[in-house]
Amino acid sequence: MAACSLELRRVADGLQALDEAHTVVEQHEERYWEAEVCRLRGVLLLRQPGTPPAEVETCFQQALDVARLQEAKSLELRAAMSLGRLWQQQGKRQEAYDLLAPIYHWFTEGFDTVDLQDARSLLVELSP
Repeated sequence: MAACSLELRRVADGLQALDEAHTVVEQHEERYWEAEVCRLRGVLLLRQPGTPPAEVETCFQQALDVARLQEAKSLELRAAMSLGRLWQQQGKRQEAYDLLAPIYHWFTEGFDTVDLQDARSLLVELSP
């Protein structure tokens, strides 16, 4: 629901869906998608006027931490791409590259997937 709301530019609806997802995560200890919930919150907040960049960065960092804790490499890649794009906008290109490159290079297959193609493109943009 949150991803659909994002595509429709309905930030408030997306944030509400994520609040509901977070409640389910907490009540039922269903944490598999917790990293993605955190990441999507950051993406939606980024589209909400007036949101401090630090709040968005916190969401992306939390998503990255959860994905790493769960050893969920695909979700870690998504979180790193989101944080990397934010850092790119803030002029922190080298930090973004240093974050994303080792995660991307961990993968040995699946390079035709959208996430890995997007990661490769972002790395090319960030290359020193």
